[in-house]
Amino acid sequence: MYYILVKLFLSFIDSLNRKKILFFFKQKNEKKISVFIDVGAHYGETVKIFKKNFQIEKIFVFEPSRENFDKLKKNIKKIDNLKTYNIALGNKKGIVDFKQHFDSESSTLVKINQESKYYKNKNFYLDFFNKKKIKFSNTKVEIDRLDNILKKSEINKIDILKIDTEGYDFHVIEGLGEFINKVKYIYFEHHFHNMLVKKYTLSDIHNFLKKKNFKKVFKIKMFARKTFEYIYCNNSLINK
Repeated sequence: MYYILVKLFLSFIDSLNRKKILFFFKQKNEKKISVFIDVGAHYGETVKIFKKNFQIEKIFVFEPSRENFDKLKKNIKKIDNLKTYNIALGNKKGIVDFKQHFDSESSTLVKINQESKYYKNKNFYLDFFNKKKIKFSNTKVEIDRLDNILKKSEINKIDILKIDTEGYDFHVIEGLGEFINKVKYIYFEHHFHNMLVKKYTLSDIHNFLKKKNFKKVFKIKMFARKTFEYIYCNNSLINK
């Protein structure tokens, strides 16, 4: 019950951020979306709220966790024109290790620093009574590049690419290949704590996107976390 109450509180606070993000896209006159891609869809929360607020022609959803994916499928089964993939996305194709955390939203492809203060605090606040003796489990998942998927789908334009992959966001962007030129907005979450062992920084993402003619147009901090959400727009497509 304690865990549920904490998650409900955080969900409520996060909903305030989501309203600001939705308002941003509405201000940009993005009421009609041709293609929406959700990488790290969890239980389908983002897909559902975007579908409620926008007219979306095609939706592609990616979630590597089998546990999360089963709940995702149930939550979005009534949404039309949607394709789901139970795989991870990155800058390579193959099989990789996946850490399924008891807090499903914290599951990740990267190494978890169990000695970090952030990791210990997170477990303390989410599992105050220490009921979860095993905090996360390791499994194997399939991974592919997004450009490999898109080549088979005859996609000529991506209005919004949303990425929430707990420390793997840059690799997902790299996996776009030449398709990055067809993306209008990249909306992603980036972590600044040391719980997730990443081999890149936000500056690496920023410089990479800048070279691809993207610019940062939105930034917001998530409550009680060293995490921000960003939106970058493609200058080559923004006025088309």
